[in-house]
Amino acid sequence: MISTIKLDMTQVSGQYGIVLVTTASREEAEAIAQTLVRERLAACVNFMPIQSIYTWQGKVHQAEEWQLVIKTNLNRFAHLEAKIREIHSYEVPEIIALPILVGSQSYLNWISEMVAP
Repeated sequence: MISTIKLDMTQVSGQYGIVLVTTASREEAEAIAQTLVRERLAACVNFMPIQSIYTWQGKVHQAEEWQLVIKTNLNRFAHLEAKIREIHSYEVPEIIALPILVGSQSYLNWISEMVAP
């Protein structure tokens, strides 16, 4: 059975998003998460171990990495990206933003309160 999701476009907001970042270690993931939350660039950061397969410098690699799932206000993306680049160990870190199309209004309001200029 295929279900259809109907969006109330009056409630769609491009303001909020999830930013994905990978790191080489739990310690680095935790340090980035702590920094982003402390500096109010993220409301919440989850991190978990993942397996990655990727091509780097012409060779295929497989490695255990840590995936950060960062909940933020995308109006602060430039500052968030700059802070991640400043403290990240990778030469080319993954920093990609996905918009939250809809969400619990109380949760989105909380993101707004926690992520401030």
